[in-house]
Amino acid sequence: MPATVAHRGAPSVVRENTLASFRAAVAAGADAVELDVRLTRDRVPVVLHDRTLERLWGHETPLSALTYKGLNSLTDGVPTLAEALAVTHEVRTMIDLPDPAAAAAAVSAVREADASARVYYCGGPDSLRRVRAAEPGAELALTWHRAAPVRATLLDDLRPHWLNYRFGLLTPALVERAHADGRLVSAWTADRPRTMRRLASMGTDSITTNHIARLVGVLERARRRNPPA
Repeated sequence: MPATVAHRGAPSVVRENTLASFRAAVAAGADAVELDVRLTRDRVPVVLHDRTLERLWGHETPLSALTYKGLNSLTDGVPTLAEALAVTHEVRTMIDLPDPAAAAAAVSAVREADASARVYYCGGPDSLRRVRAAEPGAELALTWHRAAPVRATLLDDLRPHWLNYRFGLLTPALVERAHADGRLVSAWTADRPRTMRRLASMGTDSITTNHIARLVGVLERARRRNPPA
């Protein structure tokens, strides 16, 4: 059965990318927590998906314009990466890097937390190149937005352990091809039980969802119906 990955924690229950959301995801049985890392103006790696605070916190201010102290004055729940890693210590952590500039600082924070063995990084080529430069042995998940094969030169450059696809792109043939090349396949962001079951049936190795308790339940029921031989 695929690993269960909690997208930004448990956003259907608690505000996304907060410590409370990560705790809820771990309590729900997630195998891994996915979170997003960006930098404040004074280069503190914090957990926030968007460029601004508008959607979650009601401020149009770009994160890049705020120091960490200034960020704290406008919100009461944007954690540092170090704080998030402390909360997710029981499970794996998938660090998404929407801003390539945050890659080196994220790697440093992971090292300082002694969390390298349980962290892997996802994102586009630019972000992952910077991770690879900062941490040659890092486990990478290349986010790919097309059904067309990833260029061989890019695979040679990044050496990703995972290919990370939007769930609608995945087919059994694509999963089989990735496995034949020695790579694992992850899918994002699947929220409907029917989609979860379809992805599991085609051999997907990891499923990311906004509804982690639902995914854990769907896969547990599937295990009971089809116990391992």
